[in-house]
Amino acid sequence: MGLSIRYLGYHAAGWRHPDADPGGSTSFRHFATVARMAEQSCFDMLFLADGIGVRVTDTPPGALAQSSQVADFEPLTLLSALSAVTGRIGLVATASTTYNEPFHIARKYASLDRISGGRAGWNIVTSWSDAEARNFGRDRHLDHDTRYDRALEFAEVVKGLWDSWSADALVGDKARARFLDPAGLHVLDHDGPHFRVRGPLDVPRSPQGRPILVQAGASDAGIELAGRNAEVIYSLPRSLAEARAHSEKLRVALERHGRRREDLRILAGVTLFVGRTEAEARARYEAMRALIPPELGLSYLYAQLGDLSGYPLDGPVPEPRDPMVRSIARALVDQAHRENMTIRDLYSLIASGFGAHVLIGTPERIVDMMEEWFSCGAVDGFNLCPALLPLSLEEFTELILPELRRRGLFRTRYEGTTLREHLCLPLPASRYGDPAAPALEERRA
Repeated sequence: MGLSIRYLGYHAAGWRHPDADPGGSTSFRHFATVARMAEQSCFDMLFLADGIGVRVTDTPPGALAQSSQVADFEPLTLLSALSAVTGRIGLVATASTTYNEPFHIARKYASLDRISGGRAGWNIVTSWSDAEARNFGRDRHLDHDTRYDRALEFAEVVKGLWDSWSADALVGDKARARFLDPAGLHVLDHDGPHFRVRGPLDVPRSPQGRPILVQAGASDAGIELAGRNAEVIYSLPRSLAEARAHSEKLRVALERHGRRREDLRILAGVTLFVGRTEAEARARYEAMRALIPPELGLSYLYAQLGDLSGYPLDGPVPEPRDPMVRSIARALVDQAHRENMTIRDLYSLIASGFGAHVLIGTPERIVDMMEEWFSCGAVDGFNLCPALLPLSLEEFTELILPELRRRGLFRTRYEGTTLREHLCLPLPASRYGDPAAPALEERRA
């Protein structure tokens, strides 16, 4: 179980809630409180999504002034700070392959992995908005195929740099004046279509071998990238059938690249509105829904479906035109048509969880769904996308967590210390065939 911690939560108008602190999204105290709460509940990881710039537009006019999702922290800086006030929970952050260089990413995440004692993960994204492009000297974003072609090479270079050090390369022998075994330091010397990177990396291997590789893309190119690299997938299915189909596509892609089906953890995004009764849960959802101004709600559909302000809010959802994220756009329209949703219904649902599967009900009803999805193999777990932090996490801990534990579906304590151990993922093999060895700190213990 992961916990997504961006902003004050995933609800578009959560900042207007009576219990919300509008300044929380730029308060370290806010995030430290949430991180400690999640660790006390034994979550696998904190998940920090990110975009490189302000992607909220004033479409329709008025939306920008109403959105709280414009004030943010740089994710690796924040997670590095959170690593000092936590001890077990994993720390996963997004970084773009379009607006970074491989050595930057390899070095930063390897550093977080060492600093945290093996708890880091990299969520690989290619980015999608022109707003980001304009922050890096481009008028428009790279096309879809170019982005993913670059990403495939980017990830291979980063993994190669993470293999720079054998686990036992750091000798630290004072008597023989031998700090390093040179045979354990490897030069990558990569020369490809997009990148030339010599290496080696200057950050030694971590206790978990290397950071966990996370991904969220669901397009054909995204599936290909995942098949080669992903160890965790953050997915956004809106039905059990969709979850099953997506899971099978991913696991087939792993096999195609010579990997084992079981070496992937698929976590479905969920936003929960829970109550002791169905009526209480529905009332919580409706109270939050009432806070969404139409302009802000429509802005949540703009990237995928375009400007819908000229359509009747209580009319049907039109077909997407040139969406920025194709897989999400198709899924949104299909769901709207399947469930006979109006534009207002759809934006309210999306603005409540920013695309995550929204569940409303009692603990028993919600856990029934979670258990069904997990038990049939459609998912390996969930990524909680709370409507409002820390309130939604408090409700999860009070109402959902006891029911999960009663059914034996959620740990009561951490068994290991690294994120890889939490997820029961194997140590990665080095491309240089280096044997596994204990870290320097362990040898000295």
